[in-house]
Amino acid sequence: MRIGERIRAARLRAALTQERVALATGLDRPSVVRIEQGQQAATIDTLILIAHAIGVPLADLVRE
Repeated sequence: MRIGERIRAARLRAALTQERVALATGLDRPSVVRIEQGQQAATIDTLILIAHAIGVPLADLVRE
């Protein structure tokens, strides 16, 4: 499973919208969409923000 897929799955488990994650991270919604779809790479700083916004450890998003 790719990082974007893990982000999406974790976001859905947390019952969060892409808009809520975007607001919590300072990203715009299209960026969240592109990251989830694997069309845009996320920096480690962005991944940390996303993990915090979703409420999961960073390792849950990046480990294979």
